[in-house]
Amino acid sequence: MTTDAPVISAKNVWKLFGSAPEAYLKGMKPEMSFDEIRADGYIAGVKDVSIEVSRGEMLVIMGLSGSGKSTLVRCFSRLHEITGGTIEVEGQDIMSLSEKELIELRRNKMGMVFQSFGLLPHRTVLDNVAFPLEMRGQDKHARRERALEVIKLVGLEGREDYFPRELSGGQQQRVGIARSLAIEPDIWFLDEPFSALDPLIRREMQDEFLRLQQLLNKTIVFITHDFDEALRLADRIAIMKDGAVEQCDTPDQIVLHPATEYVRKFTEEIDKARVVHASTLLEPGLSGEGDPVDAAASVQSLAKLLIQDTRVAIPVAKDGTVIGAISRETALGILVGTD
Repeated sequence: MTTDAPVISAKNVWKLFGSAPEAYLKGMKPEMSFDEIRADGYIAGVKDVSIEVSRGEMLVIMGLSGSGKSTLVRCFSRLHEITGGTIEVEGQDIMSLSEKELIELRRNKMGMVFQSFGLLPHRTVLDNVAFPLEMRGQDKHARRERALEVIKLVGLEGREDYFPRELSGGQQQRVGIARSLAIEPDIWFLDEPFSALDPLIRREMQDEFLRLQQLLNKTIVFITHDFDEALRLADRIAIMKDGAVEQCDTPDQIVLHPATEYVRKFTEEIDKARVVHASTLLEPGLSGEGDPVDAAASVQSLAKLLIQDTRVAIPVAKDGTVIGAISRETALGILVGTD
């Protein structure tokens, strides 16, 4: 995650479904609830959302079915026309783009992976992965080379000539990921890509996905309804309800400081010690002596030290440099569930 200008910037975005959404939005009373809007015959798929995605960030959007997470991501790529607000991609207002310009943006900047693999059954793995390059008009030799490169990247080398029916669910998902990577997108949208997989394969795919992100450093918007998956993958998590973003923050902050009652209920079963890292617990003005702990260490991984240590304050280091200290008492409280 960087401090560059945001790759995606959404401001006060609305997506209303109904007979005359633009006119309704203009005449709508401020702060109308989702249910009040629905009583008027409209559905607020996205309700006044403002959010930014930084370059190289993995933003995970989550919520229950019908919360608006998929609708919001489709607005980001203008697969849905928004009813109100603005969406900029790399500083460009995508609502002002012509159809041709929009197609070029999607072809050259955006990769998309969905829950349904969408593979072409009569094409081999190689031909499936090369398909978007073929649609772009790339010559056969160049698209074959690129397809082979990403097939190797996702761990399917040796299966180039297999057909989708000859692959497992996890392998089919890898083909879908490879196909979206073939165009070398700067922005990657993934809509519950692993939810159809069994738990073991799903975990393996999450590991593979994290490996790819470390290698490629894409800007990613990832949709899931699984909080454990979100915690494993996210730089930040946006939790949605009834079309609105209830809270958008780091996993640590969401479990420590839920912004609404809905978020609190969403996170109450989560083991905070597994999520909260030492860097999150740094206290201004606090200093400690002795060996430091790593800033990226979770409270759970520090359990033995916290129980046996007698220091009031424990120093924390990042890349070998001490950056502050944490209170042992505070960390213990999270470990045993009293904070």
